Amino acid sequence: MNKTKAGWIAFIVFTILTILHLVHEFVNPLPHSVLFTSRVVLILSLCIYSLYKKSLTTWILTAMVIGVEIGHDFPAFSQNLQFLSKIFLRLVKTIVAPLLFSTLVVGIASHSNLKQVGRMGWKSLLYFEVVTTFALLIGLLFINLTHAGVGIQVPEALLKELPQVVPKTWQDHIIDIFPENIIKSVYEGNVLPIVLFSVIFGISLAMLNDKKKKPLLDFSESLAEVMFKFTNIIMHFAPFGVGAAIAVTVGHLGVDILKNLLMLLMTLYMALTAFILIILIPIALFIAKIPLRKFIQAIKEPVSIAFATTSSDSALPKALENMERFGVPRKIVSFVIPTGYTFNLDGTTLYLSLASVFVAQAAGQHPTFAHQMFIGLSLMLTSKGVAAVPRASLVILIATASTFGFPLWPIMAIYGIDELMDMARTSVNVIGNTLASCVIARWEGEFDDEKALNFEGE
Repeated sequence: MNKTKAGWIAFIVFTILTILHLVHEFVNPLPHSVLFTSRVVLILSLCIYSLYKKSLTTWILTAMVIGVEIGHDFPAFSQNLQFLSKIFLRLVKTIVAPLLFSTLVVGIASHSNLKQVGRMGWKSLLYFEVVTTFALLIGLLFINLTHAGVGIQVPEALLKELPQVVPKTWQDHIIDIFPENIIKSVYEGNVLPIVLFSVIFGISLAMLNDKKKKPLLDFSESLAEVMFKFTNIIMHFAPFGVGAAIAVTVGHLGVDILKNLLMLLMTLYMALTAFILIILIPIALFIAKIPLRKFIQAIKEPVSIAFATTSSDSALPKALENMERFGVPRKIVSFVIPTGYTFNLDGTTLYLSLASVFVAQAAGQHPTFAHQMFIGLSLMLTSKGVAAVPRASLVILIATASTFGFPLWPIMAIYGIDELMDMARTSVNVIGNTLASCVIARWEGEFDDEKALNFEGE
């Protein structure tokens, strides 16, 4: 047997399982033993396929299916698996402070010296913030239209586990941005003070001469690389954490929550599609003024790499190469795209704004649009620099939920489908940054239209 055969077997078993459950639901009830056996056979076929596929993504999706089965058929036992999801949650939380500090310091100290980059610096930062603001607004609009998190029935036992939150005024939220003690902020997991400290630290480092700047910059770059590897190691535990999280969730809340999660997934994909159609395509046509078909041809490969790996970092080499061949000068593309990985996370910003409101809706809270905007603006700050790390958005979402007094249990539910959402938002991050390089090149009057028109994919 090989990977292809194992995949076909899993697909055939899934098709049979779907037919049996449709017959059970709409035609004639079938014995529980028949349905249970069909689900077990599907899980076995998926496990065999995952062994041949040797992909973390496949194992995470398989673990999600196993978690649904355990939560559905063994709800009492599923609650004993909560320790696995808690271990995964703790491991993810350890990444927050060093990851944000290192990526922000490197992003600012390496790239944001305006004396060196001149007009390109402020033009890029202005463009990034305007476009990510549009992404934020579209995310909030769609989640408020679909109300994907509304209607989840939460058991009383689970509600009792939620921490009591003291209401905060808008002045309190502003005060919370400023660090009283950076070690205290790291210990308490308060993200915004860490971000502010890192930004000021990065600006201060950028103002030093090269001799004094280099050791700290090298340390920050090394720390960032270590945290990326740290994240990769943790993600090997992801199937256990995800499977346990979805099992606990389904066991607590029943299969109905999957309908809410499917609605969240559909909401995200619709919002990202709308963002591309309403924002990015008009920018490409009327601001960058590039041939759209050739641009799609140029970004097709880096976007597919980002989609498959859920990491923008893995698509960076091909994105740089193709954009230079597309007509963006090397000095511009090598500045804009890496800087965009810190400051221009369109897909991630849209997802985080949408997911944070989903968490509030699931918990029965209904923040005003002004409050949602404040949360969204906070997310725009805290999400800087995480594009290279698969599923790092979960880290930011967890930290944001803690900061604004939202419970963590809806995020545990999101774990199960985060892989599917990460694929889409990472792809949009790459599309947004490759387009940004074209926009800045056009504004600088250095875009090569002849190269763009003659671009041919390899």
